[in-house]
Amino acid sequence: MQNPESISYPYLLQKAWPIILANAAVPLLGLVDTAVIGNVGTVEDLGAIAFGGLIFSFVYWSFGFLRMGTTGFVARAMGAGDDVEVRAVLGRALLLALSLGVMLIALQWLIRLAAFSLLDGSEAVESVAREYFSIRIWGAPATLATFALMGLLIGLGNSRQLLLVQLFLNGLNITLDIWFAGFLDWGVSGIALGTVIAEWSAVIFAAWLIYAELSRRVPPRHSFWPMTRILDRGALAKTLSANGDIMIRTLLLVFSFAFFINQSARFGDVVLAANHILLQLISFAAFFLDAYAFVVESLVGSSIGAGRRDIFDRAVKRSTVLALITAVLLASGVWLFGEFAVAVLTDLPEVRVAANSKLFLAAIYVCISFAAFQLDGIFIGASATAQMRNAAFISLAVFLLACWLLIDRFAINGLWWAMIIYVAARADALLLFYPGLRRSIPPGPGP
Repeated sequence: MQNPESISYPYLLQKAWPIILANAAVPLLGLVDTAVIGNVGTVEDLGAIAFGGLIFSFVYWSFGFLRMGTTGFVARAMGAGDDVEVRAVLGRALLLALSLGVMLIALQWLIRLAAFSLLDGSEAVESVAREYFSIRIWGAPATLATFALMGLLIGLGNSRQLLLVQLFLNGLNITLDIWFAGFLDWGVSGIALGTVIAEWSAVIFAAWLIYAELSRRVPPRHSFWPMTRILDRGALAKTLSANGDIMIRTLLLVFSFAFFINQSARFGDVVLAANHILLQLISFAAFFLDAYAFVVESLVGSSIGAGRRDIFDRAVKRSTVLALITAVLLASGVWLFGEFAVAVLTDLPEVRVAANSKLFLAAIYVCISFAAFQLDGIFIGASATAQMRNAAFISLAVFLLACWLLIDRFAINGLWWAMIIYVAARADALLLFYPGLRRSIPPGPGP
């Protein structure tokens, strides 16, 4: 276990930068897919890629608990020096991930029916999108298993291996997409097939890296997979409960952003498009702020596992200082260079004007959002998922109340202020539970 002095600012930055690069690699794939189809496909193909990507983003985001839940349990086991439990946590997470992935394949017709009943595209677009969906769904077990493996890497604090896996996944995916869709002219089907191959290849690559790492800690004549620990009823129940809490919290978060987009549409297509662009700037800022949250997840979990409040306090304080500085810099960037970014993202004059007029509100959102990210990381690392679930209900209620009070009076400005109040409420709601969480950790060794 680390001592508090080792958790320096350079150490935290060293842990954070690979995660920033790993996060930034994700949207690059969507840009390449769009560029390939935009040059070799039709308008219908582009629409199909957009629909297909939206469906899988929502489905997979719903199972993000596989990453977050695994991180907290692994970090705590590491802090307690229990290598057997680390492998057991991985086994339970993979068992759950593969079961859910197979379930998604088995229920694909129902998912497809529900998804396309909610989308409103032309028959040509939906026909191609169904073809994309029918191929891409076969990567579900691999994608969910990769969530679990990445959760383990974050819990172990292996941010460079996380970056390596992400670069492998996206690099192979981009290569296959260009080859299948660009050179072989397989169109949208080629994009979907390339993604599935990349997903299965990445899970094998990540599993190999992790096995090589963990097998060094297995004593001679001991099994890598401790089946009695993996199938322990109490541990399984705790895993399912924690993952259920995180899933509820994630769905409430998704609902809030969907509500924001839906309310934006009330003000017309121009406002809707402008707010979509501003959300892209906010998402870009999240790449950086999420990195500090990921780092603190590992440190908090290991400090709780070791019973070291002194290390907990040091990790929380120093990572939060860095997150605050980064948030201020990012917000300043949105304020000073936002018009340039908007111009890159759209050439529609009316959308540019609408987006530019709300840049200061987007900058305020970015500036104060670091607290919600940091507290999410702290509670994920502590596996305090019930508190996260309860805080999500509280903050959503605050958001809906703010919308009711502000939108009719202040129109689109009211909607943005409601969103700013929401991200502040996410942090404030978790702060209600923070003192109890901190008190539950032993103070650590004396002088």
